[in-house]
Amino acid sequence: MPRVWDVPVHDSTRVRDARVAAEHAATLAGLDERRTATASLVATELATNVLKHAGGGTVLIDVVAPPVLAADHGGARLVQVATVDHGPGIADVPAALRDGFTTTGSLGAGLGTCARLADDFDLHSVPGQGTVVVARVGAVPGGPAAAPRGPAARVRAGAVNVPFAGAEYSGDAWAWVRAGDVVSLMLADGLGHGPEAARASTAAVEALGASAHLAPAEALRRLDTALTGTRGAAVAVAQVDTRAGVLRFSGVGNIGARLCEGGTWRHLVSRPGIVGTHRPATLRDQEAVWADDRVLVLHSDGLPSRWSPTSDTCRTTTDPAVTAAVTFRDASSPARPVRDDTAVVVLAPTPPDGP
Repeated sequence: MPRVWDVPVHDSTRVRDARVAAEHAATLAGLDERRTATASLVATELATNVLKHAGGGTVLIDVVAPPVLAADHGGARLVQVATVDHGPGIADVPAALRDGFTTTGSLGAGLGTCARLADDFDLHSVPGQGTVVVARVGAVPGGPAAAPRGPAARVRAGAVNVPFAGAEYSGDAWAWVRAGDVVSLMLADGLGHGPEAARASTAAVEALGASAHLAPAEALRRLDTALTGTRGAAVAVAQVDTRAGVLRFSGVGNIGARLCEGGTWRHLVSRPGIVGTHRPATLRDQEAVWADDRVLVLHSDGLPSRWSPTSDTCRTTTDPAVTAAVTFRDASSPARPVRDDTAVVVLAPTPPDGP
């Protein structure tokens, strides 16, 4: 089941909790002692930064797939550390990433150190709104994210997954798989929340690998069989044929899906039902053009329905997990608490200077 650590950092004792969570995640990801130490250091530095510079925030730690899939990635997993805050923001991001930069009299090595040590590092900060930082650490420095080539390497995916009420397991789960030049991205929201919801979404993740070559509607039919005996899940599958430039989508249940096309957003519509218990008799694929200005956002119903994307949501140069974390942060607040597990998954083109 998808173990996720949601660590609120509002005093120094929670910095230690973030470090311990990163160490546990490193064990699940199969990192050796040296890379575990790297993940631990990154989590410690980012949590400390949130406390010092934003007065507190949240650290989300998860074990995720590589942001770009190699043809033979072999199920490689990375530790992802994301920090989310509503603090004062960073006025000069390039300066903040230089060693020695500080606004609190510290050594000023935090963000720069994390950027050097992590396999992937990106941040988004707006003065007066807050900062989001995402760093990933894998088993081999510069490993899975640096290797892929070819058309399928021109898309990348990232997400944040926030369990309801700080639970150990999220009932939401996401995954993506590759078959040649075709990549398929899935988000599953197990009915309700808690361990039984997590079992349902995990069953969908485990079954997705065998459906990588199938169109989304057919993949959902296979997943329906795999989820029989669970409480079921809302599931959406988006597939990009990267060589042909075609996006196909099919969904069942209340997974939200929005596609940005040149700055204009459109909804992709799922059918009512529950995969594993009440799948619709008829499923069809919706098709759209996929190009280098497209961004796809999938989200579970933990995200408030009043959420609407902004121009930042359609930025193709931002790490997809950063976009997902900003979306989560800006759609929720202490005055508008979420009432369910919340996952936001983003599919976007790889920048020209990427893999």
